[in-house]
Amino acid sequence: MGFSKSSFSEKTHKLDASSFAPLSARRLLVLGGIGLILIGMLFGDIFAVFVLHQNAAHVGASLAAAAHAALAGNHAAVLASFQNVGAFLENRGTKVDTHVHMIDFGYLALLLAILQPWIAFEEKTKRGFAWLFLAGAALLPVGVFLIHYVGLAYSPLQAIGWASIFADLGGLLVILATLGFLLGFVNHFRTYAPAHVKDGLLSDRSAAGRLLLAGGMVLVLAGFLHGAYYAAVDLYRHEALDSSILTEMAMAAAANDAGTVDRSLEAYGQLQGDKAVKIAAHAHSIEFGLLAMMLAFFQPYVRLRESWKLRWGYVLILGSVLLPVCVLMELRYGLVAGGLADFGGFLVILALLAMWVGILRYTGQLDSQAGDVR
Repeated sequence: MGFSKSSFSEKTHKLDASSFAPLSARRLLVLGGIGLILIGMLFGDIFAVFVLHQNAAHVGASLAAAAHAALAGNHAAVLASFQNVGAFLENRGTKVDTHVHMIDFGYLALLLAILQPWIAFEEKTKRGFAWLFLAGAALLPVGVFLIHYVGLAYSPLQAIGWASIFADLGGLLVILATLGFLLGFVNHFRTYAPAHVKDGLLSDRSAAGRLLLAGGMVLVLAGFLHGAYYAAVDLYRHEALDSSILTEMAMAAAANDAGTVDRSLEAYGQLQGDKAVKIAAHAHSIEFGLLAMMLAFFQPYVRLRESWKLRWGYVLILGSVLLPVCVLMELRYGLVAGGLADFGGFLVILALLAMWVGILRYTGQLDSQAGDVR
């Protein structure tokens, strides 16, 4: 699966290996960014399989218990049921936020890696900003994940726990690092002519790069079109149904009509499921499209044979299509569609891991050649 040595040396010469030197800002951001995306997607896949559906079932059961407790006039049971709903939603929310923040920070790291030749700072300064960014990008999602488990224990503040404090600190580090890179980007265009820097990544025309760029653009376009369709056809209907079902449930509870309450609860659960799968399909299509487009720029750093790079590109695009399509079919086909969606996510993770390993092989060969020269 590797290049021949002569082929690799030629490609490295064309790319200017100094732009990917050991502990350079670009190397840190590429490896760290793809690592963040990998961990975030793996966490999301595990969460979807072992937590998401079970959590939704617990929320539905607690809402049903609250409704029946209201029918029976048991105020304490109603309060306890809604407290359970709050706990389950917090558990779900913190895990979703952990998953989303890690992936989003990974995307931002890759974008900053592309811009490195246009950051008008010394490499030492850029490396410091890269470490600052990665530290914050790791600290924030870990802090968010711990919010549900740590709570307010031993916190110096009345309403904010230690996990939230460290998550906010991580966010601050990311903001400072990004602002630093932005300042360097602005300084470049104030100091140099726009054509002063030429970067081999942007001129790559390999088959894998073209596949990922074209496939990513199609995925993003499909996600936008699906979002526009949802907004035009389903959004206002869902909002109207949301209000009418809750109103019907409240009136049935006041009239002590248990049958209508049960039907309203079932309709409300189906409505929320319909909204969730359509929003998730829209978001994942755009998310995977952006990932494919960004990875297209870094194919010169993936030290695998061109045929294997192209194969892994096809695997990533296949998984990126399979997951949102199967998510859309979950309400109709249940666990079968859910399992196929998870398999699609696994394909994306596998392809991304292969590319990350290829980049590690590239860095290892670069460092080995540098050692031979020394």
